[in-house]
Amino acid sequence: MALALSEADKARLAGADGPGAAAAMRIVADAARLLGAEALTPVTSAHIDGCLYHGDAGTEFAEFLVAKGAKVAVPSTLNVGALDLMRPGNVHLPPHRREMALRLMRAYEALGCRSTWTCAPYQAGHRPALGDQVAWGESNAVAFCNSVLGARTNRYGDYLDIACAIAGVAPLTGLHLTENRRARIVLTTEAISDRLKHEDAFWPVIGAIVGRRAGTGVVAVDGLQGAATEDRLKSLGASAASFGAVGLFHVVGETPEAPTLEAVLQGEAPDEVIALTPADIADALALLSTATGDEVTAIGIGSPHLSMAEFEALLAALGGRKVRLPFYANTGRHVVAALEAKGLLATLDAAGITIIADTCIVTTRIITEPGGVLLTNSGKFAHYAPGNIGYDVLYGSLSDCVESAVAGTLTRDLTLWQ
Repeated sequence: MALALSEADKARLAGADGPGAAAAMRIVADAARLLGAEALTPVTSAHIDGCLYHGDAGTEFAEFLVAKGAKVAVPSTLNVGALDLMRPGNVHLPPHRREMALRLMRAYEALGCRSTWTCAPYQAGHRPALGDQVAWGESNAVAFCNSVLGARTNRYGDYLDIACAIAGVAPLTGLHLTENRRARIVLTTEAISDRLKHEDAFWPVIGAIVGRRAGTGVVAVDGLQGAATEDRLKSLGASAASFGAVGLFHVVGETPEAPTLEAVLQGEAPDEVIALTPADIADALALLSTATGDEVTAIGIGSPHLSMAEFEALLAALGGRKVRLPFYANTGRHVVAALEAKGLLATLDAAGITIIADTCIVTTRIITEPGGVLLTNSGKFAHYAPGNIGYDVLYGSLSDCVESAVAGTLTRDLTLWQ
């Protein structure tokens, strides 16, 4: 069927809102046709991933939209950029890349987007309501938006995300539709100990399983009732979206569309039921580490960006001690402001923690030493660090990260996984 456009869509396409909005509308309409959508849906917000510099063409595209008078039509937050605007010395880019990265960030601000510069906009007050149609980019943000908030978005990439934000509409297909939000794979966790389920480090591991088993599919995880927190669900979704292409997962009894398993199955039988075993957890845990031996070059946490609660856990684990290894804590500027208001920034600085805001260590040049081993409690860092910054990774708990940093050598409590 042909794509049906509303009168408002047709007017915008014809230039009623200016040439910038018309260009964005053409992109959205053409994408909708390619995706087989029959209509467009109005969206209430957007989160933009295209603001991260990957090359000059991205900067030129954003500046083209600005020059054509485009503005976002809905509230829109910005994902990480390639610069730490709060502490510029943290990033080591050559002059041309630094200039183009800054021009890109400023162009997105000129388009009317909020200068959040975080991969966790849901922690910065951007929280659409259950059932809202939105257009979000950034894989973990998409998974959180769909799964934990119950809003509806596909995985919008560069530069369809900003086009949807300017046009105010998105292709009505994929996870925007109720029937496509049905769980088709069920993971059961009865064989996994309750003690492990209540450990933060467990959630990126099960996220990796979800990503590898589901790919782009929708999974329901059963048996985690009473163990979920928002930060744990954040970690699960980030890992699932990195090791697969998961845009929506359900945790039965915890996420808003999953009051029961029957509800997320929408009255149908699942395509597959997988009973997870301790051996499955061990295999996934091994998947999160590419290094062997006891070498640790640096510690990296905060992908997705650290929440205030996670900083409080970091401070508690440090217990006033100083680290002996480079320790990068990545977060959003909204959390930096909260830390400063509570007088905690000085404490973190005194402990030797390097706070990274507006960006993170695997998206731009912050770690300058070639090669090495990164110890992390982030499933997302574990997936991206080898390819993005050329570091092997070791996965561990927050406690493992802190104790290793304080000792200056790898210190891990593997009894957690037994």
